[in-house]
Amino acid sequence: MEYQLSCDVNGNQLSGSKNYLLHLPPNRPSCNFWSVMVYNKADNVILCTDQSWPSIHSNLSTLVVNKDGSVDTYFGPKEPLVEERNWIKTLPRKKWYAIIRFYDPIRHLSDNFWKPDDIVPIY
Repeated sequence: MEYQLSCDVNGNQLSGSKNYLLHLPPNRPSCNFWSVMVYNKADNVILCTDQSWPSIHSNLSTLVVNKDGSVDTYFGPKEPLVEERNWIKTLPRKKWYAIIRFYDPIRHLSDNFWKPDDIVPIY
């Protein structure tokens, strides 16, 4: 099961030169694991940066989880000042989109019991 995010909360395409925040509420629909991965919009392949892998996932030992079980994920060309362990690098002048994948989901997303927040620009 997957969820694709290609625009920010204002309906603008995601730009590699801007910084964004994606809040994943608690109680995500997965009993195995979940991941957030970034793709290059021009050719629909994984975005290649100097990060080893353009993603975060629930099996990361460095994943920062908020007290309520939610997870904040940051996207941008430079590491944010806070929680850089949940940061996925983007590239200036590249449009991108994120895919949230749920492996071995408990319930189907069409049940509307869980939904990620919109991606929000950080200025």
